[in-house]
Amino acid sequence: QVKPQFESRENRTYGIFKAIVYKTQVVAGINYFIKVQVSNTDYAHLKVFQSLPQENQGPSLIGFQTGKTRDDPLTYF
Repeated sequence: QVKPQFESRENRTYGIFKAIVYKTQVVAGINYFIKVQVSNTDYAHLKVFQSLPQENQGPSLIGFQTGKTRDDPLTYF
């Protein structure tokens, strides 16, 4: 659901957009830190916020880091 947000902010489209691993952080909702494969060799780390269910809002892309590799550790940012 956040692929269009990511592509819009990067101003490009990606043929590959596959989540590899993720971590969560509970706040007033949940922050997801997701490692996403965006090409055969390139990865991006996404920070996605999912609000509480009663707020009835979809996930929102908060931030991202590009230029990552498969071996880069997924850290909070």
